[in-house]
Amino acid sequence: MTHQLKKATFAGGCFWCMVKPFDQWNGIHGVVSGYTGGHTANPTYEEMKRGNTGHYEAVEITYDPDVMPYEEILKIYWRQIDPTDDGGQFHDRGDSYRTAIFYHDDEQKALAEKSRQTIEDSGKFKDPIVTKVLQASTFYPAEDYHQDFYKKNEAYYHKDRAKSGRDEFIENVWEEKA
Repeated sequence: MTHQLKKATFAGGCFWCMVKPFDQWNGIHGVVSGYTGGHTANPTYEEMKRGNTGHYEAVEITYDPDVMPYEEILKIYWRQIDPTDDGGQFHDRGDSYRTAIFYHDDEQKALAEKSRQTIEDSGKFKDPIVTKVLQASTFYPAEDYHQDFYKKNEAYYHKDRAKSGRDEFIENVWEEKA
């Protein structure tokens, strides 16, 4: 019996750091790094770095909701980011590194908004939650060398992630091993 696969799209800063946390779960069939939410068709990484495309660096996840429910994917997402930082994530600064949940249907929108409210109500953060819940738009896969970066460039990935401050944040705020 084949299950109906769905898409989930998240911006959480550097897309290199957003692939591995999702890639390791049953029910996740693929995680693609790319760009979404902006106004430039087929943006390149170089255009993104200049900051004039309006796009977020994001990941598009293909998942089986019967194995990995969207609510669980949202929990994984929140634990990768600082939802109070509207200037980027960790050492990656600028609009393309902002956080957002891009919903693909009304159910995802409702679940994303509910999870955002739960984070807001948790008292875990003294600053307001700035992560947006936005309607998904065209997703442009990033260049091949960005795909599965944590596997292809393991040493550089670990070095960059270590200096970013992301892991310390996850451990301190979420009290989980990154």
